Amino acid sequence: MRSIDELDMVEALHEGQFEQPLWSTFLERLRRRAQADYASLLIRRAEAPFNELIELFARAPGDPGRLRFETIYLLDPQRYHALRPGRVYDLQDLREPPAAPQNAGNPELGEFQHAQLMRVAEPGGCTAWVVIARRARPFGAAEGALLSSLARHIGLAVRAFVAVERERYRSEVAQHALHRLNFGWMSLAADGQLIDFDVNAERMLQRSQVLRRTSRGRLMLASPEADRALGKALRTFEANPLARPQAIHLSDEPWIDILVLSTADRAMPANRTRAPMTIIYIHGDEQTSTHRVEQIVDLFGLSRNEARLALALSRGRSIAEAAEEIGISLETARSYSKNVYAKTGTRRQADLVRLILISVITLA
Repeated sequence: MRSIDELDMVEALHEGQFEQPLWSTFLERLRRRAQADYASLLIRRAEAPFNELIELFARAPGDPGRLRFETIYLLDPQRYHALRPGRVYDLQDLREPPAAPQNAGNPELGEFQHAQLMRVAEPGGCTAWVVIARRARPFGAAEGALLSSLARHIGLAVRAFVAVERERYRSEVAQHALHRLNFGWMSLAADGQLIDFDVNAERMLQRSQVLRRTSRGRLMLASPEADRALGKALRTFEANPLARPQAIHLSDEPWIDILVLSTADRAMPANRTRAPMTIIYIHGDEQTSTHRVEQIVDLFGLSRNEARLALALSRGRSIAEAAEEIGISLETARSYSKNVYAKTGTRRQADLVRLILISVITLA
């Protein structure tokens, strides 16, 4: 294979995992370079059943044909799974008994009469097969050499694909957990410009009235006091990147607060056109206080007034502040608090806060 051809195909291989459909450019270039009617890439994840394959293919324009490789594979999955990696096989040589005469047709290949196949093994256990097929003319040594020359690159591309898929899955699980916990994050430049954010923070920006993105891309907090506190925090981190994180309360109903941290001691992506200076963690409660009170009643067996007091205490209110907030006397609040501690098995406000924060109501 000429170096220019090889570079084009290798480039398409490594960019293919970002295409939709996956590896469509590579497969079309492979089909044309091999003068094949059909080219396919099949991937089986390490943990997947033998009959669950990712099947990608390219075929000649106007040609409706498709090689059903899963049919071949299921005839003897151990054999095809055990092919020596990097070796090119003529598919007709793999069958027992020997192949029937060419004019008799090949039920395994369907309308295609000739095919070459190569297995590639990924260190994590993922297996890929590359197949090229023609309707009439047999493949020769040149096409086999073409596949062989690509074996290492295909292995690297599949390995990268598996790693990206694994991280994508982990990210989705973590993102789902953060969503259930009502957490989000965003990164800011020194002037308050939003650089990046996750889907939870994006949802809060769209739905919440207490924080928004201005037309110039700056994060703005609805409360003038909170917005001034954010500006002060940004100036503090600009002057001293190692300054302590700063918490800012934004809203009681719904409950939303943020924690502003410097990125000085955190590894940040190098591909940003503008480096973030701070990370903001957002904690917002999508449930109303009424719903939270009902959940605390169900979970801990408190009366509604006791649950209201417990919720206020869990949000950092003092006993006097909680009493004023829910409209009861300080003496009544103290009486309720004793009941709350007794029913929840806690002894002090810090224990109560910890208990509520780790309870399942944070996932409701």
